[in-house]
Amino acid sequence: MYEAGDVRVETVPDARLIEPTDAVLTVSHASICGSDLWPYKTMEHSETGRRMGHEAIGVVEAVGADVRTMNIGDVLIMPFAYSDGTCVFCHEGLHTSCVHGGFFGTSDVDGAQAEAVRVPQADGTLVALPVGKDDALMPSLLTLSDVMGTGHHAAVAARVGPGKTVAVVGDGAVGLCGVIAAKRLGAEQIIIMGRHPDRIELAREFGATAVVSERGEEAAERVRELTDGFGVHSVLECVGLEQSELTAIEIARPGGAVGRVGVPQDETIPASQPAFYNNISVSGGPAPVRAYIEELLPDVLEGRIEPGRVFDRVVRIDEVPEGYRAMNEREALKVMIEF
Repeated sequence: MYEAGDVRVETVPDARLIEPTDAVLTVSHASICGSDLWPYKTMEHSETGRRMGHEAIGVVEAVGADVRTMNIGDVLIMPFAYSDGTCVFCHEGLHTSCVHGGFFGTSDVDGAQAEAVRVPQADGTLVALPVGKDDALMPSLLTLSDVMGTGHHAAVAARVGPGKTVAVVGDGAVGLCGVIAAKRLGAEQIIIMGRHPDRIELAREFGATAVVSERGEEAAERVRELTDGFGVHSVLECVGLEQSELTAIEIARPGGAVGRVGVPQDETIPASQPAFYNNISVSGGPAPVRAYIEELLPDVLEGRIEPGRVFDRVVRIDEVPEGYRAMNEREALKVMIEF
């Protein structure tokens, strides 16, 4: 990506081992993330460009001398952040704060919307899969690299549990995975807040029990109507805009919790006084999806959840610029790249 709206497919030097803890993956599946659309809308011009992408499944092509947990030919999930798996924060399940970690698709590490990608801290980052790269479950397995783990993180941060009432703000891929997560954790009532008919239909199939299409104060009033005037126990904020954050706090009941996973587009959190006086907990951040893969993987492999249904368009590498356009213009919910 060279600037807002300018995504190009170029030939670049091959991914290669740099550190002894690296691995190189030949990418079989990658995707375009909703968070990739923020720079697609706003990025200033760059002379060198930014190699995009942070969600991938691939086959091990090469490993560094210190890599111990994988072999050439293994099929693995690459979470959107790399981590060593051994530091104090990794042991606490917060891999996105790893002292030796970082994020793919940044100035430090190239992205995975590519034929191959270098993975730092390979032993701590990558997770082996018990299926081949052409398995029918690949779309759902790919969501474990980001959107399913992120929806789950929102639900965990919002303290979703059996019998709870839940609202999901945002009907993008993360929000829809948040619906899956809320149902999986035992929520009794799940309200999806969105207005795209195809996405709402999918949310209902995933477990949503009610739909609120209004915005602003009208949306808050509608949620209160659905919850005996109290608001919900748990709010999954999956957008990151000021209005969505404000709505999340307004619809939480006193003593409730908001789990924020939408990348915030503002420096401040709105409605701090209502949150304070209603004892509302506001938590969340970049999802440590590496911490959740082992928990979620069996449910995908055994068909109990199908988060791969959020992919509604598949492209080849040369079609990625069109994939960005389609997602940006809401013609596609989430785009998968197959190699």
